[in-house]
Amino acid sequence: MSINPLDMVIGAKEVQRDAAQAAKLAVEAEKMESAGDRIEAIAIYRKAVAADPTDQKIMFRLGYLVDLAGLEDEAIEIYERAIERPPAPINALMNLAVLYEDRGDFVRAERCLRQVLETDANHLRARLFMKDVIASKTMVMDDDHDREKLKRSALLDTPVTDFELSVRARTCLKKMNIRTLGDLVRTTEAELLSYKNFGDSSLVEIKTMLASKGLRLGQGRDDAHRAARKQMIESLKGSGNEAVLNKSVNEMNLSVRARKALQLLNIHSLGDLVTHTEAELLGVKNFGATSLIEVKAKLTEYGLSLRKIEA
Repeated sequence: MSINPLDMVIGAKEVQRDAAQAAKLAVEAEKMESAGDRIEAIAIYRKAVAADPTDQKIMFRLGYLVDLAGLEDEAIEIYERAIERPPAPINALMNLAVLYEDRGDFVRAERCLRQVLETDANHLRARLFMKDVIASKTMVMDDDHDREKLKRSALLDTPVTDFELSVRARTCLKKMNIRTLGDLVRTTEAELLSYKNFGDSSLVEIKTMLASKGLRLGQGRDDAHRAARKQMIESLKGSGNEAVLNKSVNEMNLSVRARKALQLLNIHSLGDLVTHTEAELLGVKNFGATSLIEVKAKLTEYGLSLRKIEA
């Protein structure tokens, strides 16, 4: 069975080094290059690399020629092999960065360029190419993020009537003014079960439907809470008051009624509390206007406030 020279390159640790033979073959390959016979030169360079898998100069030349021949996969494998041993050849790193960039693999391209700049901080081509790679990477990330947002938005705008639900579940959702999946994921299990004629079977039915779409009840509200907490942390950065969000609500010295309401909402810290809206608090049994005024007043003492619903 014949052995592919490239396989020998990849398995270089198992191949004995014959530097003299590799050098001899490299001279032959150079002659073929000079004569314009690139195919034969590649074949001989492959043998040279197989003879000495540690010769970075020979590997670079082979990588360069197979790249010109359109054999990008082999070129990448050869260049990657060439840069394994320090110091990595700058030209090999640059050419590898170009190949990665052509494939849209901006992370690996950036890694190669950073390695070049660590060796030569003033390498003009690497510095210019780095700017292009970072700009392209950012653009791709933004595009992916935008596409994901549009896709999610379209899913949440889907009417619940598009899904196969029982008449009872469909009727209850309609009476609760839940029209879309977005409305539904902003609703909690407790809110659904508190509605007349909405039982456990309807709940299971809806949870199963949402799960098939990668969604769950209360998810929209949780997302809003996380976003609000992040926004609050950002607004407090540099003020020295970031730690206030980690304070326990027990330090607010609230009335028993207000404390119990916060416990039902699983609110333990001020950071948890400021992610909720007035409506969410008022939706808890026995939590009325008096308790709301009490909570808002205590938050004001810490320079905080409840989350506002965006128009």
